[in-house]
Formats: sequence, structure tokens, C-alpha cells
Amino acid sequence: MSNVTAPKPMKPWRATPKELLPNLFAGIFVLCGSWILIEFTGLSGKLGAFLSASILTLISVTLIANYKSGTNAGKNAFFGTLVAIGGILAILPVASIIFTVLVKGTKGIYLGFFTTDMSLASVNDELTVGGILHAIIGTVLLIALAMVISVPLAILTALYLTEIKGPGSRLIRFLVQAMSGVPSIVAGLFIYSAFITGTGRGFSGFMGSLALAILMLPTVARTAEEVLLLIPSDLREAGLALGGTQWRTVAMVVVPAAKSGLVTAIILGVARIAGETAPLLFTTGGGDTVNGNPFNGVMGSIPFAIWKALISGSDESNARAWASILVLLSLVMVLFYTARKLGKRKI
Repeated sequence: MSNVTAPKPMKPWRATPKELLPNLFAGIFVLCGSWILIEFTGLSGKLGAFLSASILTLISVTLIANYKSGTNAGKNAFFGTLVAIGGILAILPVASIIFTVLVKGTKGIYLGFFTTDMSLASVNDELTVGGILHAIIGTVLLIALAMVISVPLAILTALYLTEIKGPGSRLIRFLVQAMSGVPSIVAGLFIYSAFITGTGRGFSGFMGSLALAILMLPTVARTAEEVLLLIPSDLREAGLALGGTQWRTVAMVVVPAAKSGLVTAIILGVARIAGETAPLLFTTGGGDTVNGNPFNGVMGSIPFAIWKALISGSDESNARAWASILVLLSLVMVLFYTARKLGKRKI
């Protein structure tokens, strides 16, 4: 009786060397082609390398899919790769900014940077004296006051446009849209000319908050209006059918249903004003000492501190500026995270 040797089973999901050859050739094609394009054309630097590699990858992936599975698979691979490249291209600037800020900002952070102010130091001094405490406190107070002023007005405006729809709705909507295009420096000049010049009032944090509130209000109002329009009319009709008045239906049904969207509107408003410098140049005075009273005296802020350090031009001032940028970015991220957590909390 002869012994029959059974064939060795193969895993169907494991690619054979024959199937791997096109992928190997594609990788060599992308690497060599990218080198040729960078070496003999104007595509130089990181962006040039990315563009050349993306174009060659798109071509090679499409040809391989077309060779293996036909024309339809080639088209699918082409558009799928194109979407992936577009997503990477959208993320790259953000990643590059964050990486640059982290690398350059950490070099300027030193012992006492968060616990002292610049009252006894200048931006050109060594990175062992002075700090950013006054700017952090000023920025938090400016943003908080601007939110207190603008958020209620913006949400009430959005409710009037979506729920009440009373007289002047079209005019109000037009004015809100027009305000969203106002340059930031115009808001600062308006507050300076209307509330500071010729009135006997000096620079203060409250004046800066008024200028920031002008910039924040249209962003929050327009976003809140779009969010409220997404709430189904059935919810409103159900509230009215249960005997609730319009204001109770809006307060107890519509606003809670749109809470997460309204929080997003506030986040966008904070993002609009967090890094503004131009309005603060004409309203806050940019003090170098800690001032916890926004209604009296000049007040520093992180954007003002960044501007002041960058115009000096020394190595120490540049390091202080990048460290301040890192602090501002971290502060905005903390505000965003806190707002998101509050938006997800159940009522």
C-alpha cells in the first residue's frame, strides 16, 4: 500500500510572491520617481517631496488595481487614494503648526515663567527673570468678560430669528452677517473712539472685552441660528400640544435639544477672539504687571505679549514669544475640552 502525501495547505489570505511583485515595483517607482522629480524639477523641500510622492502613489495604485481587478477597481482605487491624500494634506498644516509650536515653545519655558510677571524685566532679558502670569490672567479675564457680554446676546438673537421671527428679522440677520466680516482692528478702533477718546476713561480690560465681544457675537449668533434650525418642528409642536407656552417650549425643549450645538457655537466664538491682537492694542494698554481688576488700569494679555516680544527681535524675546504661543494654544485647548465636557453633560 503506497503512502500518499497530502499537499501542504496554504492560507488563502497570505499574498504569494507573484502577487507581491507589483507592490514592490510600485514602491520602487514611487521612491525613484520622487527622487528624480525633486532632483531635476522645482519640487524641493518637504512639500515638494509630499506632492511628488502623492502623485506617483496615485498613479501606481491605480495601475496596479486596474491590472489586478479591472477598470472599475482602478477607478475605485484612484478616487480612494485621492480622498486619502486630501485628508492627509488637510491634517499636515495643523500637525506642522503644533509640532513647530511645541519644539520652539518648550525652549522658552523656564522656572518661574508661569509664576512671575514682567514688571521687573524686559523681553530682552535672560530667560531666568520675568514671566507670563500677568498675560495669562488678563487673557482669561478678557475671554470670560467677552463671553458674558456676547453669548447671551448672540443666543437671544438666534432665538429671535428662528423662533419668534418678528419684525426686523431680515434686517437683523443681514447686520449679523455684515458684522462677521468686520476686520478686528475696526472693532478696536470703534471702542477706542467711542469709549476711550475724549471721555476721560483710560485703557482697561473691560474695553478690550467690549472689542472682543463685537467680534465674537456674530460668530456665535450665526452658528446658533443654524443649529436651532436643525431642531425638528415636531418637538416644538409637541411642546405646544402639551399645553406649554412658546417661551416654555423654547426654554424646556428647543434649547436643551440644541445644547451641544450651542456649545459648539460658543467654542467657535472663543476661537475667533482668543488670538486677536489688533483690538487689544487700542483698548487694553498691554500692562506688564498682574491686574485682576478689568475695570481699572491697563491689562496684559498673551496676544499682546507675543506681539511685544516678536517686534523686539532678540533671541530671548523670540523664545518668550514662542513660549507664549504655546501657552495660548494650550489655554485654548483646555477651554475647548471644558466646553465639550459641559456640552455632553446631561441636564
